[in-house]
Amino acid sequence: MKLKRSTAVLGDALEVLSRLPNSSFDACIVDPPYNMSKKKGLAWAFSKHVTMQENWDRFGKEEYFGFSHKWISEVCRVVKPNGNLFLFGTYHNIYTLGFILQQLDRKVLNSIVWVKPNAQPNITCRMLTESSEQIVWACNNTLKEASKWTFHYQAMKQFNEGKQLRNVWTMPVTPRSERVAGHPSQKPLALIERLVMLGTNPGDWILDPFAGVGTTGLAALKHDRKFLIVEKLNKYWKAQKERFAKADNGKSVDFVTTAELQTPTPKKRVKATSSQVQLPSL
Repeated sequence: MKLKRSTAVLGDALEVLSRLPNSSFDACIVDPPYNMSKKKGLAWAFSKHVTMQENWDRFGKEEYFGFSHKWISEVCRVVKPNGNLFLFGTYHNIYTLGFILQQLDRKVLNSIVWVKPNAQPNITCRMLTESSEQIVWACNNTLKEASKWTFHYQAMKQFNEGKQLRNVWTMPVTPRSERVAGHPSQKPLALIERLVMLGTNPGDWILDPFAGVGTTGLAALKHDRKFLIVEKLNKYWKAQKERFAKADNGKSVDFVTTAELQTPTPKKRVKATSSQVQLPSL
């Protein structure tokens, strides 16, 4: 299977990933579930706004580890050797994701810290206000074999007045003008654009298995990259259609369901050893 056009799939991430051929993408930018949602949501004493009350973001401890191990293993299989992996998280899940990458012997290049100057205050008043998220940047190869990953060093200088760009990026949360469909963790377009420009080339294929309202696709489209994005919830998939329609009248993107995505099941898969899926002793 070889996709000819950028594609937005309505379906389950693990199911779609399992059907994709080996080494078929140049990079992956992924904002997965953080496992931070509560049944009653997260609220602020001085606001009626309630966030992170999503069923898709709630797992048991061992369940979340297993889920994360499965999708990361699949991403490592379908992204080309030495392709870039950018994984979003907070303290809720970032250490789990990093641990799994190390178990899979992937080379971690950087931890990028996204500082949000207008983050929501802490609701408990018993902790510091969480005003940042992290992005693990890894090369999709073993520690010994990792080489020649894409990094546009000179292009990144434009974001730091011509000087070497550091790994701490200060950028407001997603502005109201971009927000759609009430997605609780939508990322700002400018942030994803920077990752696209940092670690991919024009014409590259970018994968995002937890696409939400399609920001990765928009950033890719804007910078002449192609993409395959996957979203499980129909309301967010519909929001993607609306956003892409505004961007280019939807001319460059195919919208399909999992059943319509004609991809063969790969014969060779990344196999995890028992030591890879074992939870660490606490």
